[in-house]
Amino acid sequence: MIIDENGEQLGLMANEQAKNLAQERGLDLVEVSPLARPPVCRIMDYGKFQYQQARSQGKTKKTETKGVRLSLKIGQHDLDTKKKQVLKFLDQGHKVKIELRLRGRERAFKSNAREVITDFIKNLGEEFKQDKGIELQGSVFTVIITKQS
Repeated sequence: MIIDENGEQLGLMANEQAKNLAQERGLDLVEVSPLARPPVCRIMDYGKFQYQQARSQGKTKKTETKGVRLSLKIGQHDLDTKKKQVLKFLDQGHKVKIELRLRGRERAFKSNAREVITDFIKNLGEEFKQDKGIELQGSVFTVIITKQS
């Protein structure tokens, strides 16, 4: 089965005839579906096709995980600044990792640290979700949030 450069089906033809037709038009004969019965071939500019494939793969948006670090004794103005930062990251389509590190005697107040993070997430709004719950790794509380789609 042969398909021309405009997408029209030319029907069944011999290999030599299809190759000659492609050469007359200054294009390439490319086997599109070898497993089909009969195999499907297309007359196209293969170099242009490869270029367009490479360009379309380069435009895929990669999501990064951005990080914001809080502390146990953080002030309200600092929380507002961090909130703006997190909202900007989420609007750009990134995931955000919120981290709170306990130092020294702060390690005795793990419940307060968990409370600071939950209050911070509540202040962000309802349109965001946590990928997992708040995790404690050593003396660092972490949580990753994303924008609900």
